[in-house]
Amino acid sequence: MAPNAGISQVTRIGIVGAGNMGTMMSFGFSENGLDVSIWDVSEKNVDQAREMAEQTKTLKGKIDHFKDIHEFSKSLSSQPRKIFVFSITHGWPADSVLDKIKDDLKAGDIILDGGNEHYRNTERRQNELESKGVKWIGMGVSGGYQSARRGPSMSPGGDREAIEFVLPLLEKFSAKSMVDGKPCVQYMGPRGAGHYVKMVHNGIENGMLSTVCEAWGFLNKSLGLPYDEIGKIFEQWNAEGELQNTYLIQIGSEICGRKKTRQGDQHDEGKGETGYVLDDVLDKVVQDDDNSEGTLFWTVMDAAQRHIATPTIAAGHFFRVASGNRAQRLKVVENLKIPKPQQVDAKDKDNLIEALRKAVYASFLCSFCQGLELIARASKDEGWDVNLGKCIQIWRAGCIIQEDHIADMLEPILLNAKEPIMNMKLIDEVASELRDNFDALKQTTLKAIEWDNYVPAISASLEYLKYVGGGMLATQFMEAEMDFFGAHAYDRPHVRGEDPGRPTKGAHHYEWRPA
Repeated sequence: MAPNAGISQVTRIGIVGAGNMGTMMSFGFSENGLDVSIWDVSEKNVDQAREMAEQTKTLKGKIDHFKDIHEFSKSLSSQPRKIFVFSITHGWPADSVLDKIKDDLKAGDIILDGGNEHYRNTERRQNELESKGVKWIGMGVSGGYQSARRGPSMSPGGDREAIEFVLPLLEKFSAKSMVDGKPCVQYMGPRGAGHYVKMVHNGIENGMLSTVCEAWGFLNKSLGLPYDEIGKIFEQWNAEGELQNTYLIQIGSEICGRKKTRQGDQHDEGKGETGYVLDDVLDKVVQDDDNSEGTLFWTVMDAAQRHIATPTIAAGHFFRVASGNRAQRLKVVENLKIPKPQQVDAKDKDNLIEALRKAVYASFLCSFCQGLELIARASKDEGWDVNLGKCIQIWRAGCIIQEDHIADMLEPILLNAKEPIMNMKLIDEVASELRDNFDALKQTTLKAIEWDNYVPAISASLEYLKYVGGGMLATQFMEAEMDFFGAHAYDRPHVRGEDPGRPTKGAHHYEWRPA
């Protein structure tokens, strides 16, 4: 590596992966004036990426497409440091590519892994490359393939010097906050911190995704509203109030209003004389079944391991898991004969819709609380020193969980906290918002249950607030039964040192029945 080599000397970046994300990233970097080399294990993907580049008139930097991985690596060799961006599936594909290019790497080279990788795999690769002086950066990239071109949110973690070296390049490429214009990319912390933050981002995202689809189901299946009317409701929600500028609400309004056309889209999807594109979408989410996505169940597993209650996130996960195997589910439909969601002639639709809006917001806020508390716990356990305020900053734009009202509330509090906040419900403003919307959350859940609608995340949010805000829970009886059969022991109420005490084994055991 040349001494004091600046980022200005890096004029070309190498992208591994020519799928949707990788190709759009190549366009994004090129449109920001950087030359790009791109390679994929699939020659078909390389050819398609080349064809798309040839048809795109807005490119500034040159994009070169490679089918030979060593020629690809060699194309970056004229620079003091080679910089790669991996945009491929998590797990063994990244290991496979790394094995192929390992001999082409030299000290100082930087690999930005932009895939949804498990943070422990990231740390393993960082350790493997340490002896070569190569820096592997786990970099969460959020926003989907549209943002991959127009500016994503990014959460790099790993070697600080390497990240600060590439940060000017990433800041130019990233999304920019509509509030203050700041780039939505920050150093998250050492080792696996960056990929961990992205993993939990995706957990929060799915709590929100489930909440939105449940709201859509409530409006469509029970209130009987047509798609275009639901789209207008979502549009209004997104225009003002607690859900203003919420990405998932905004795209929801677009989906509800998208009618079929004679010509369809460029892939011949959405063709028809009448009807909506949404009618063509089956109800099965399969990313967990086909292993193309791992971040959500990693979040649920890690939350359990770190003893953080994340029921909104977990309920959303199990909802989509149940949806995935549709063939099996249809057999269960015939066997269980559970009532379908009822369409009702509600006289107070406006009030119900307003209560639903508040319930959606409360469920979103619960998802944020759960995710941020998980990041805070992991950061403490791992010694990462992740600043939760910076997480909110990078989620301001270019990402799926963009939600202005929550960000406006949390960002200044978390940025200026004198010590890490481990429980978001201890923030007065958060507690006030959850308390103010509790009745709407309860009303919506009760109506949904009455009308046999599906509200796993919304109802989980309600129960979450009830039990995390409960002073004496029914788990009193659970503790007694566990002591009965397993001598697990218990603490006593109103005893100093025991109540509230620490989350450790109790001081007492009662011999309920002699062995």
